[in-house]
Amino acid sequence: MYFLDTDLSGLEILLKVIVPLLIALVVGAFVGLERQNVGKAAGLSSHILVSVASAGIAIMQRLMFEHQVFLQSTGVSIDPEQQRVIAQVVTGIGFIGAGVILKDQAQVIRGITTAATLWFVAMTGLILGSGYVVIGSILGVFVIVFILTRDFKRGFNPLIPKDKRERPKNNVQE
Repeated sequence: MYFLDTDLSGLEILLKVIVPLLIALVVGAFVGLERQNVGKAAGLSSHILVSVASAGIAIMQRLMFEHQVFLQSTGVSIDPEQQRVIAQVVTGIGFIGAGVILKDQAQVIRGITTAATLWFVAMTGLILGSGYVVIGSILGVFVIVFILTRDFKRGFNPLIPKDKRERPKNNVQE
């Protein structure tokens, strides 16, 4: 049986597969933890799964491209249609995001930020998986700093679950 990724060296596996997946996991986990701790529909698991799966798809597509370049250099005709996989992730994540956007009885739309965070971790996963580790890392740090700054300015720690935060005490004497 012929496997396209068995010829990767240990260093290539580390740099092309493990590092992007780990960074995608960390960024997705942070964003998901914040969403979960503020009581949103998509939390830690959803964000990690979206981020890491997107990185995995991008890694696969990158390796497919490298293989196609190799085949073409040996004179074998290739079909570039296989390089459209990432476009399907961009479309598919919209479906997942739509699932967390709701309009309540007061006609207030909720869930747009959570949908945006899912889209963000998906695209960060694609960037990291495509081999742009510096760009993906910078993007991840930028959004982590943004979320921390926003939440601390709002007066709460996004790393503490909503139900574990200290609630204001009543001034009623017992």
